[in-house]
Amino acid sequence: MPRQNRVTPTGGLVAVPGRGTLMGNRGCLHSADGRVLRSWQLKRWIVCVLEFKGRKRQVMKPGHYTELFFLDEPTALAAGHRPCAECQRERFNAFRRALATDRGDENVLRSAVEIDEQLHSERLAPDRSKRTHTARLNDLPNGTFIRLPSPSESPLLAWGNALLSWSASGYTDRITRPSKVEVQVLTPELTVSAIRGGYAPELHPTALALLDPKA
Repeated sequence: MPRQNRVTPTGGLVAVPGRGTLMGNRGCLHSADGRVLRSWQLKRWIVCVLEFKGRKRQVMKPGHYTELFFLDEPTALAAGHRPCAECQRERFNAFRRALATDRGDENVLRSAVEIDEQLHSERLAPDRSKRTHTARLNDLPNGTFIRLPSPSESPLLAWGNALLSWSASGYTDRITRPSKVEVQVLTPELTVSAIRGGYAPELHPTALALLDPKA
């Protein structure tokens, strides 16, 4: 039976087959018998690679952090995670540089702790639900997750002139990106700033196929 450790763009944890292309954690979320008891424990929400220096882990080992899995990097970033400063040091540094570029300040949020504090204030509402913000779709960079004003069955990834429908197993559909519309943005504002500053999230193969059917 699948474990409840697959992360959606809204930050929710679901039980589905497959582990995705990246992993990460938010602290210890599970009980000794593997049941998820909380959605987060620490403010340090990170995105990690699946393999690093040959390390081996028992998934959901009692008393240890809960291994979470993401379809791809835009999914993890929308949920409120950021690149790990250990196993993804180059990506973490690129994230910091992009923030400095977008905000015109080389000293902005230099440490992981500062970034975690800011992200924590942007990803969770007081009732611990997903905090979102509104923006014009035309102003959002590639790699941002949104919801359109009309009801949508799934979060949508904005990329180029397209919006891609997300599912836990991959992106399932492509629609034309509308213009002059205000949307609900799932990706935290800090992360949107980093992407706008040049940080390029890495896409799942199903997204690449929808964006370039000939590939």
